[in-house]
Amino acid sequence: MRAIIQRVTSASVTVEGEVISRIDLGLVVLLGVGVGDSERDAEWIAEKTANLRIFEDADEKMNLSLLDVHGSALVVSQFTLYGDARKGRRPSFTEAASPAEADKLYKRYVELLESKGVCTQTGIFQARMLVSIENDGPVTILLNSPNYT
Repeated sequence: MRAIIQRVTSASVTVEGEVISRIDLGLVVLLGVGVGDSERDAEWIAEKTANLRIFEDADEKMNLSLLDVHGSALVVSQFTLYGDARKGRRPSFTEAASPAEADKLYKRYVELLESKGVCTQTGIFQARMLVSIENDGPVTILLNSPNYT
């Protein structure tokens, strides 16, 4: 499982001209599910997301987590994180999980994040979305789960 996590001051998702999700201070999580990922991968990424210390404390040191700042998360499924562009000019997505498996683990990740006390908004799985991100810092972290297959 892969996640690109961006610290934001605000973010939103628009589908067919309508804003369907919006957060203020928090994290945007672009989440990719790969072939062989399991619930343990979702658990690992959710734990990291909620507790990753990438928000500044009073001394302007990245020392606070999403939970510490009472921030929100906007989670968007993104199979393109598994795009392999090493050969040719068009990425291959053979390492991305099937839509059915990806949707299941995407939803489980959201449930796990919410169970940790994180107010969570989402995009729409497999929809064409416009994601607006006001990246704060900018701070962007790439997470790869250990892959517990």
